[in-house]
Amino acid sequence: MSIQLIVDGGADLPQQMIEEHHLKVVPLNIHFGEEQYKTGVTIDLPTFYTKLKASDELPTSSSPSPYDFYEKYKQVEGGTPILVLALTQGLSSTYDSAVMGRDMLLEEEPGRKITVLNTKTASCGIALLVHEAAGQIEAGKPFEEIVRHMEAKIEQTTTLFILKTLENVIKGGRLDKVKGTIAKTLNIKLLMKATEDEGSIEVTEKVRGDKKSLRRFVEQIGEYAHHFEDKVIAMSHSHDEERGHSVLQTIKEKYPFKDSIFTETGPLISTYAGESGLVIAFFKD
Repeated sequence: MSIQLIVDGGADLPQQMIEEHHLKVVPLNIHFGEEQYKTGVTIDLPTFYTKLKASDELPTSSSPSPYDFYEKYKQVEGGTPILVLALTQGLSSTYDSAVMGRDMLLEEEPGRKITVLNTKTASCGIALLVHEAAGQIEAGKPFEEIVRHMEAKIEQTTTLFILKTLENVIKGGRLDKVKGTIAKTLNIKLLMKATEDEGSIEVTEKVRGDKKSLRRFVEQIGEYAHHFEDKVIAMSHSHDEERGHSVLQTIKEKYPFKDSIFTETGPLISTYAGESGLVIAFFKD
């Protein structure tokens, strides 16, 4: 008995990982004014960045509909259990759509096994959870045991963000323009974290200067985790592969992680992070 993993467009994973684990992805909707696109389907990242730079206003996003999930579930063979790792409820209604889509299918086919988990994370945080779930599946663990294991791992997931530019958070109204202008003048960088209760994103520190903020970004890892030899770190970068690789290398030199996952942020996180934003995720002790 195989198990089908499903994620949504709030997850950022290397294409190789999607193919290796036969993932199904339910895209998010991105809106540039009256134009609507489906992430990874009707718009790719290069096109997204081109449109983003040309637009005076930030695009908006919306979650997939329950029917989008229902259709994706229907593609899976009836006897195959489905595990959905959904974008944090703290940022989106995607989890709710996934649950409603599941209920729609269960009315027709009550014998189906479909579990939807609120990951309380986003971007590479979901990639980290996919890596963990895939390992459990490959080890032949029963579906119910995998679900319990992943529920525990979600509670151990730490997701940290750093912004190099404040342009998008100001443009998107998430930071007051006056405060934002002052912060830009003082070269303030924001360090943020996904909250443990809701998985929403909160500012944890404001650090002056790029080098100092990156140093603090890396230091934080040691405040949440130890025993790195059996841990994986995941990183996603917002349209700045060189910066991402450089910071990941610094992390690896400081902490002996067993393995790493490296990818680019999709339209959802890129919209708010702006150019050169970084996300890291790992399991805390």
